[in-house]
Amino acid sequence: MTQTLTAENLFRSAYENRYTWDSDFPGYSCDITLKSKEGTFTAQAKIGADLKFEISGIEEGPVKKAMEQQLWEITIHRVNHSFEKSHGDNTFTFGEKDENGAVEILVGGASEGNRYKVKDNNVCFVYRRMGKGIVAINTFGLLNTDQGYLSTGYDSVYLDAETLQPRGPKTVFNDTFENVDGYYVLTNRTITTEENGAPVTTEYQFSNVVLG
Repeated sequence: MTQTLTAENLFRSAYENRYTWDSDFPGYSCDITLKSKEGTFTAQAKIGADLKFEISGIEEGPVKKAMEQQLWEITIHRVNHSFEKSHGDNTFTFGEKDENGAVEILVGGASEGNRYKVKDNNVCFVYRRMGKGIVAINTFGLLNTDQGYLSTGYDSVYLDAETLQPRGPKTVFNDTFENVDGYYVLTNRTITTEENGAPVTTEYQFSNVVLG
């Protein structure tokens, strides 16, 4: 008997196809360089096997906080939470299919109002409430590994939860990953946004990566 594919099945498959670090992940250290309109800054970073992180070699201040924000984003996207832990209190139904063939997944239950799009077993669009706002993320670049996919190009915009109007300019991310002794690690990220009608790019380089 042919089993009908449900919205939950489709979304679960794409969720579980994300690249995450496994339980044997040893952590790593690296140098981190931030290049921005304020200048170039270098420090040392360490992500532990428990995914806790720290920055050293730079004084407290906005530059260090910006570097810490990047390590937080790296670890939050590589942690291996089960589907049940992340979405066990949600329900899923099909929405529309767009012109590119991506299938919309509408979320009910604990995260009612959130929605996603899935194409080729990848989550290519996220619309999710965060605090008093909504973040909308559109993925346009992917790296498919034999252990799951990584987003290499995406843009995001924050919306007011009531008016659904943007609360700031769109931000575009371009990421480069390298396989270091069996683990994919972010080695470069460029972030482009807009200030006073002109594009502004910030670059983070992660070099001299050493596992353990």
